[in-house]
Amino acid sequence: MNLPSNRREFLKNAAAAGVGLALAEASSAGCASGLLGSAVKPAPTGKPMERVRIGFVGVGGMGTDHVGNLLKIPGADLRAVCDIVESRVVRAQEMAVKAGRPRPEGYSRGELDFKRMCQRDDLDLIYTATPWEWHVPVCLEAMNTGKHAATEVPAAYTIDDCWKLVETSEATGRYCMMMENCNYDRMEMMILNMVKRGLFGELLHAQGGYLHDLRAVKHDMNGEGVWRRAHAMKRNGDLYPTHGLGPIAQCLNINRGNVFSSLVAVGTKTRGLHQYALDRFGAESPQAAEKYALSDVVTTMIRTMNGETIVLTHDTSSPRPYSRDILLQGTKGIIRKYPDPRIYIEKLSPEDRWEPIDEYLKKYQHPVWVDLEKESAGAGHGGMDFIEDYRLITALQKGVPPDMDVYDAAAISAVTELSEQSIAHNGRTMAFPDFTRGMWKDPRELRVMEGS
Repeated sequence: MNLPSNRREFLKNAAAAGVGLALAEASSAGCASGLLGSAVKPAPTGKPMERVRIGFVGVGGMGTDHVGNLLKIPGADLRAVCDIVESRVVRAQEMAVKAGRPRPEGYSRGELDFKRMCQRDDLDLIYTATPWEWHVPVCLEAMNTGKHAATEVPAAYTIDDCWKLVETSEATGRYCMMMENCNYDRMEMMILNMVKRGLFGELLHAQGGYLHDLRAVKHDMNGEGVWRRAHAMKRNGDLYPTHGLGPIAQCLNINRGNVFSSLVAVGTKTRGLHQYALDRFGAESPQAAEKYALSDVVTTMIRTMNGETIVLTHDTSSPRPYSRDILLQGTKGIIRKYPDPRIYIEKLSPEDRWEPIDEYLKKYQHPVWVDLEKESAGAGHGGMDFIEDYRLITALQKGVPPDMDVYDAAAISAVTELSEQSIAHNGRTMAFPDFTRGMWKDPRELRVMEGS
């Protein structure tokens, strides 16, 4: 199977299959045709940085957590902070002062003030934790003004924007990194370490996803409800694939000798958000009159070029305990994290019986966690947020590529629009674009396996 290797080819194939016409019309004007013929690898800086000078965009809940992490990392200098809410900028500034750092300059003159910040010549990295629709504009502005870009997840939610990130990173020689914190979870990193040491044999299948009751969050107009609920009103697909798929992609060597080849997505009826509005706000409330497009449960099935299968689940509108549903299966055994971590390894585990993960965790804990467990204690999401930020800063300090590059960001984020297109056309099979333009065929080790 040949993957579409540029935007024009992807759109041509999609249109020929009877899908993607609107996508083609929306994106054809943005094609950077001079970059479509062959891949241009992002050029490393070649110079380690003693200090990484940072401008941060979007300091709400998650952004503030990242700021707190960065203020603890030696050599990370927070020079500027941008948010449309001035009080959030002030909060981040005060955090820096309290940590004994210089007060970063504030930017809060409206939605586009990040552009003014990016014009500074004393910044190396622009980090964004804004609502989804601003991830790409901030990253493009950062790279086009000579800075590396780091973004919260997903990096983009259209194929065209994925290509823009790839092409701009290639053209400017600046890194564009998607900050997927679940890649650094203790259990997910242990599983990765076990995979690399061959404990599961040849991999066959994986499951993951984002199963998180966000009904209250989506209706909180002082938080993510300001923007997140709007996506559920107009889009139907896996809107948040990265938490489940990021760790799986690392285990399957995606873009490093393997690649996503195709997907099929289906969705259930839409009930949860409306029922929540009825129960909480009443039948006569404005919330109860809102209409939603997002299926309560979206199931996406992915096949890789090397023959593995992946099942992703997106479920954010149902009453349920939190889960990422991590499961990995190979020719020698299987492991799953939820609801209780358990494992079965042929010839090691009791025959035909799951066993607890405890002893394996002691033996196969990832070296990065061994090195950083103490420093990450107390940080967000069990410490993985700190490790994620630490790995980014130290990579730039050392002058080496980050753990995830722009091709990883694009491949994983592309699931969103491909799943939307598949659902819109009754479960049609969708081909993944080849954002690497063939570079995936060259095996290369994950840098995170090199330790901290």
